[in-house]
Amino acid sequence: MTFDWPTALPLIFAGLMGLAILIYVILDGFDLGIGILFAGAEDAEQDTMIAAIGPFWDANETWLVLAVGLLLVAFPMAHGTILTALYIPVFLLLVGLILRGVAFDFRAKVPAGKKHRWNRIFFLGSTMASLAQGYMLGVYVLGLDVGLGGMAFGALVALCLSAAYAAMGSAWLIYKTEGDLQGKAVRWLRVTLVLTALGMVAVSLATPFASPRIFDRWFLWPEILYLSPLPIVSALLFLWLWRQTFHLPKSDDRHALRPFLTLAAIFALGFAGLAWSFYPYVVPDKLTIWQAASAPESLAFILVGTVVVLPIIIFYSFYAYRVFGGKATDLTYD
Repeated sequence: MTFDWPTALPLIFAGLMGLAILIYVILDGFDLGIGILFAGAEDAEQDTMIAAIGPFWDANETWLVLAVGLLLVAFPMAHGTILTALYIPVFLLLVGLILRGVAFDFRAKVPAGKKHRWNRIFFLGSTMASLAQGYMLGVYVLGLDVGLGGMAFGALVALCLSAAYAAMGSAWLIYKTEGDLQGKAVRWLRVTLVLTALGMVAVSLATPFASPRIFDRWFLWPEILYLSPLPIVSALLFLWLWRQTFHLPKSDDRHALRPFLTLAAIFALGFAGLAWSFYPYVVPDKLTIWQAASAPESLAFILVGTVVVLPIIIFYSFYAYRVFGGKATDLTYD
């Protein structure tokens, strides 16, 4: 039996793009969340928070570049359709990311009296980027509905995804900091978990009703039996993490990484549910993976480059997190 490359290549690239998006949401989610949490932090705490993400935030955004790049070169028709419908939130996302990058560097170079301005810009950029991503997710879930209902749902998901990023940021601070800031991060996590759970419930309830096809994929027998572990395990993880927040931080800092890993698992389960809902469509109910894909010859050429680049990105990410592991130290720019 011969291998069917024209069928397999689009699936491979859809999987790679999905993996890049999931890793981006988890990794860049925590540093966007820390930017959002700037609103409730004091000056010295803000310096420590920056130190907690300093070695990682630039590399985290590599995964967004990879995901969008794969969408452009592997699924150009979908790229055009999605970005046309979401032009304004994509523009706001880019503005937010630019503001973050500029503020991150400039806050270290201006006189101490002007640092507040750049801290506010860092918060603004992080919040803009998070809200834009959440809005795009909400509109995408409803099949790129840009009507009043789609916009309202997008706004709800925008707020809840921003809270989810703040929860990731809080969990990362529990792992990377100590003392008063670590205790404050636990309290932040407790509050943001509620909105995170609300957002996942909203998306989970809306997705099956976005189209009859998605409804059938979830609620017909035996699919409902096979898929039931996704919401059940997610709910159990939420409840377990909520209980853990009342026992953190521990005196010897044991299990400080558990909240972050638990949230990463919850995000992965939610992403798996979305992937199942929309497969085989890359644009919900409009373009399938194969209809939107580039020519097999082009995909084969791109795959060669991806096989070279992807392991380098993965290796660098693991290396950076290993080298800069442990608690965040005092912020210096010597």
